[in-house]
Amino acid sequence: MTEVLSQDEIDQLLTAISSGEVSTEEPTAQVDQRKIKIYDFKRPDKFSKDQIRTVSIMHETFARQTTTALSSQLRSLAHVHVASVDQLTYEEFIRSIPNPTTIAVINMDPLKGSAILEIDPSVTFAIIDRLFGGQGEGAKFTRELTDIEASVIEGIIVRILGNLREAWATVIDLRPRLGQIETNPQFAQIVPPSEMVVLVTLETKVGEVEGMMNFCIPYLTIEPIIPKLSAQYVYSSMRRGTTTENLSLLRDRLAGIEIALVAEVGSIDITMRDVLTLRAGDIIRLQNVRVSDPMMLKIGDRRKFLCRPGVVGNKIAVQVLKKLEDIEQAEFEELVADEGEEA
Repeated sequence: MTEVLSQDEIDQLLTAISSGEVSTEEPTAQVDQRKIKIYDFKRPDKFSKDQIRTVSIMHETFARQTTTALSSQLRSLAHVHVASVDQLTYEEFIRSIPNPTTIAVINMDPLKGSAILEIDPSVTFAIIDRLFGGQGEGAKFTRELTDIEASVIEGIIVRILGNLREAWATVIDLRPRLGQIETNPQFAQIVPPSEMVVLVTLETKVGEVEGMMNFCIPYLTIEPIIPKLSAQYVYSSMRRGTTTENLSLLRDRLAGIEIALVAEVGSIDITMRDVLTLRAGDIIRLQNVRVSDPMMLKIGDRRKFLCRPGVVGNKIAVQVLKKLEDIEQAEFEELVADEGEEA
């Protein structure tokens, strides 16, 4: 209900305005300080912030390993690091990359579907130039790869995929394989244009040439392991460390490592003057060693077994007698003496 002013109240109000006690300016409207985020219901987010952060952490490991691999293979300074991790539609990704470019279609076994590793042409030609004996200069103009250049860059991509497997090991035993290499983005339609993807952008520098590598993973491919893409799961997997899967992986890698196995007859301390005067036919008498004493078998620098020399067929060999495990020097000497008496 509107309140009606009396004549006295009107007079008082007019007096106040005349004296300046009441401002006649209109009140300013308050500015709304709330931040409004635009949300497109046609393109809903399918990855949470925690999942995006986990993908970023995984590929930071991938970037470090790729930096080492490229530097050693190119014999040049290389640097790779994660610039951003975003979610967008596959159509937006295809439109954002140049044509021609280097597009590797990756089979993501045991996950269904494929992913894409796109390498900027400047980085591609810098790598090729370096491997062909050049200084690692990028191309002055963009063009498609020749058959020889495609074969060379294929070897680089295969090596990079090995680093990708290690980076994903805390989430899944990924076995990425190179399917094919394309140069036209329109020929690399692995999912519908409206499908959401997660895009890992890697800033790459080879020598003085800088460019981008993009790793595009469709949501349909990564969907089965979405629950595992959390920082808590990844860190707990890293703490466990001794799972059957990890142990089998360690065994496979250790099985192929070469290590020195040395049968040591004995030792003696002599001066450098005596070493310089040694000639063919000279005899060096070892300290505290008899012909019947067993020899020491070393693995690397560690004493591991007592052995006896012999022959197998036409080859010199040793027979393992006893295993040594963390024994003191005195015990070792006593054991050697006992073996000599038995012989």
